[in-house]
Amino acid sequence: MPTEPQSLLIVDDHPLFRKGVIQLIQAAPEFRFVGEAASGKEGLALARRLEPDMILLDLNMKDMSGVEVLKTLKDEGLDARIIMLTVSDQAEDLMAALQAGADGYLLKDMEPEDLMQQLAEAARGKITISERLTQLLVTSLREKSRPAHPAEAALTEQENRILEQLIEGKSNKLIARDLGIAEGTVKVHVKHVLKKLNLRSRVEAAVWADRCRRQAKS
Repeated sequence: MPTEPQSLLIVDDHPLFRKGVIQLIQAAPEFRFVGEAASGKEGLALARRLEPDMILLDLNMKDMSGVEVLKTLKDEGLDARIIMLTVSDQAEDLMAALQAGADGYLLKDMEPEDLMQQLAEAARGKITISERLTQLLVTSLREKSRPAHPAEAALTEQENRILEQLIEGKSNKLIARDLGIAEGTVKVHVKHVLKKLNLRSRVEAAVWADRCRRQAKS
């Protein structure tokens, strides 16, 4: 658990849902609620001004999509964990968000205690995804052409170590700390791993590698 509360911004165009999540956040000692936005454009402005540790981002908003907001913030290099919080359990929405760099994808129909547990994991640097969406991700991965096993991907020793860290859902910052290397070096290695595995996001790589590992043990 982080020693300091994580500052959190919520961007969602449904006021009642926003208020409910805000109440949960304000009751959790590991978080510090810093702002709310009712649109994508307002969310961008607040994110730039507040520079929160974490952003909860709705997928479908009237002025611009959550994926557009996500891409913009990632392109600008905002150092925040961005978690999609949405009603959509469609594979294409899940994949679009993960490929745009989302640090998690959670569904709005989760039980409140489950949501807070997932957000606590995200605050620790883990990548979070609603459990019932994992099969959607696995199905999508099966449809792509890639090595049958990490051993066939010609990964270097360091790339294999980083892939193991991805399976644990760790962020670049945590991987850098654990391996004693620069965060920028981790980013380069992750990029190489994704290219060799023909994948577009770290979450895809984690799910695929974990499935391969489980199959090898069975």
